[in-house]
Amino acid sequence: MLTRFLLKPISAKFVQKSIVLSFLLLISIFPVYAQIESNPSVRMESVDVPYEKFNVISSNANSDSFENVHTRNWQLNVKNQIVYANPQGNAVIRLYDGEDRTKFIEIGMSSPPDMKFWVAVQNSEIGYAVLHDQKEIGWNRDDEIIAVYSDQNGLTIHNGKRIVVSNLSLDYYKIKDFSVYGMESSTDPLATNSGDLILNIVSGNPAANPLFYLPYMLAGIFGVIIVILLKTKKRN
Repeated sequence: MLTRFLLKPISAKFVQKSIVLSFLLLISIFPVYAQIESNPSVRMESVDVPYEKFNVISSNANSDSFENVHTRNWQLNVKNQIVYANPQGNAVIRLYDGEDRTKFIEIGMSSPPDMKFWVAVQNSEIGYAVLHDQKEIGWNRDDEIIAVYSDQNGLTIHNGKRIVVSNLSLDYYKIKDFSVYGMESSTDPLATNSGDLILNIVSGNPAANPLFYLPYMLAGIFGVIIVILLKTKKRN
């Protein structure tokens, strides 16, 4: 009984020391990582597409490019600030695959009052295929359209209200070039008369950032502490 009584304070002190040790490890790790340069693989850029670029039909779509090739993991935010000139006007963007320009992702937003929204893809296997087509109130001027891609999880698109395309496999899709158009027929009135479409894109490899491994390191540290505590308790 006396031995057990004497061991209880020792065990409690050991627990306290272990907790202090874990905090000291945390304090020592974070400053080190804070001094490490940010992820070198990250690419961020913004492109402002003026309204007049959309006053063409698809066969005459205006082409443009991002400064960098965005690959592996990327997210594109689309802010539509275009003022449409007629109810048949559209704002359509096509994101071309960096390896094969015949492959593209298409995101379309029609004018008020319908505010139609659609997503389509084209490749050599299936041709042109519409994945999502909402005829009314499919997008909101106040919300951004978000397209997220990763090699592991594929493509997911959010229309500002909900996810409309989820985890679509695209086989290592990288983007650099894109094009825009907005008229269905060359005899139609101009689709837009002011405003712009803002494209903000970021890409990179999360594993290239040392902080990516921090949770695993901390989990390992706490795991060791727990094992030591359990073994000590058994001996007591």
